[in-house]
Amino acid sequence: MNRGLASAAATALAASALVALGGGGAQAAAEPNLIQNPGFEAGLNNWTCSGGSGSSAASPVHGGASSLKATPAGSDNAKCSQTVSVQPNSAYELSGWVQGGYVYLGASGTGTTDVSTWSQAANDWKQLSTKFTTGPNTTSVTVYTHGWYGQPAYHADDLTLKGPGGGTPGEEVPAAPAGLAASAPTASSVTLSWSPTKGATGYHVYQDGKRVQAVSGTSATVTGLAPATSYKFQVTATNTAGESPKSAEVTATTTAGGGDGGTVPKHAVTGYWQNFDNGATVQKISDVQNQYDIIAVAFADATTTPGAVDFNLDPALKYSEAQFKADIKAKQAAGKSVILSVGGEKGTVSVGSATAATNFANSVYAQMQEFGFDGVDIDLENGLNPTYMTQALRALSAKAGPDLVITMAPQTIDMQSTSGGYFQTALNIKDILTVVNMQYYNSGSMLGCDGNVYSQGTVDFLTALACIQLQGGLKPSQVGLGLPASPRGAGGGYVSPTVVNNALDCLAKGTNCGRFKPSTTYPDIRGAMTWSTNWDALAGNAWSNAVGPHVHNLP
Repeated sequence: MNRGLASAAATALAASALVALGGGGAQAAAEPNLIQNPGFEAGLNNWTCSGGSGSSAASPVHGGASSLKATPAGSDNAKCSQTVSVQPNSAYELSGWVQGGYVYLGASGTGTTDVSTWSQAANDWKQLSTKFTTGPNTTSVTVYTHGWYGQPAYHADDLTLKGPGGGTPGEEVPAAPAGLAASAPTASSVTLSWSPTKGATGYHVYQDGKRVQAVSGTSATVTGLAPATSYKFQVTATNTAGESPKSAEVTATTTAGGGDGGTVPKHAVTGYWQNFDNGATVQKISDVQNQYDIIAVAFADATTTPGAVDFNLDPALKYSEAQFKADIKAKQAAGKSVILSVGGEKGTVSVGSATAATNFANSVYAQMQEFGFDGVDIDLENGLNPTYMTQALRALSAKAGPDLVITMAPQTIDMQSTSGGYFQTALNIKDILTVVNMQYYNSGSMLGCDGNVYSQGTVDFLTALACIQLQGGLKPSQVGLGLPASPRGAGGGYVSPTVVNNALDCLAKGTNCGRFKPSTTYPDIRGAMTWSTNWDALAGNAWSNAVGPHVHNLP
């Protein structure tokens, strides 16, 4: 340990004489939490981190779906802080859960004695706690966490500051929300709603005592639940003065099954079918190789109505609508799913409002009824709005039922962080999402889940980037590897089918890995996707003949 670190540790140990361990009777539990976004469920909202050192992380978490991850540098201790309104001459207790490298928790600007406490390299979650009393003129304090210079990253979660609230002059901590009700259970989700609370600017949702969401409205859908399982829910109201006590508790039970794509097999191969002629083999749906389990018809057309789409067969294909529909039915009779893809490189579909979300759901459902599609693929390569795309897909799910197939094909940059719009949308609809087939091509080098940079076209590139999605909250069955079927299928990123199969083995079984090896195996990994069945056919179906049997023989 260097001299500076030892000195700081001694100072923190001296301050730790103020730590209050244990405690927490019924009266304390009912006190509001004065810290806003205490579990980082809303990213870094209300928090400021030095040198851009902080981010919201999906793993590990103490409660809810997110925690703070902050990484010190040689000249920066990764300090993340929030200014909280308090009252003069009042007692407060600050606590929080930490993990990782050296982690400090403290309060400054108290008007009396500033306090801090610390933990040295905790491998599991550890609670830190300290107390202070404000001075006669103190109306705000700064609560903070930080690490130590050049030390590993740390995590913090579920911070609380208990005591009299300050806030906007005259503003009080809201009352506990009333009217909490649960409805629309599925096999993996429950929808909650409650009455507006006077003075509230936001709400926190608790599942079995742990906070899982922060929302601004009076409803929320809790996802990621187990089938046929009973859960208890509560909500609290928040504003700048603090967090209310919890509402009355409601119990909801998920259904026994449903969703996840109807007849899609455990391990599946997805292929895009081109509704245009760009030099690849021109196919009818009936020509698509039998190894493909999901056939994504590319693409739907944008209309002049915001959010709405339509589909028209390209006349150049000389493919009658009647035969197209008959071929879809024949594929479905053979156990395949045929879905309508929205977007593509030149796609102009935009869902940026509640009205557009409704138009999208209604128009996609109309195409499903007209042509017999099993679902929809989201391939919007110019970004998407997670709020309204979530609304659109949930509305479509309500219309189509539990056998709806929903796939996504984001670019690699879209899935680097859970804060991205694509990743948020995928997590928002996790209970009805079939698979995310990220495009591992046309992207160059990218970060893997271990923080290292990997080059496109390698086994490591596929496995380390898939790991981000798996650690970020998607189920293994919702992760697929998207690759070109031939060198002509994309500008860059083509790999041989052997590389695809090795990456699948690495993820599913821990074998045939490159330099990167996941910390665990994912035997339920969904499979692989290619652009396109047409380019595959031009190359003699070499991709599907090699990858298809391998996917279908995964454990």
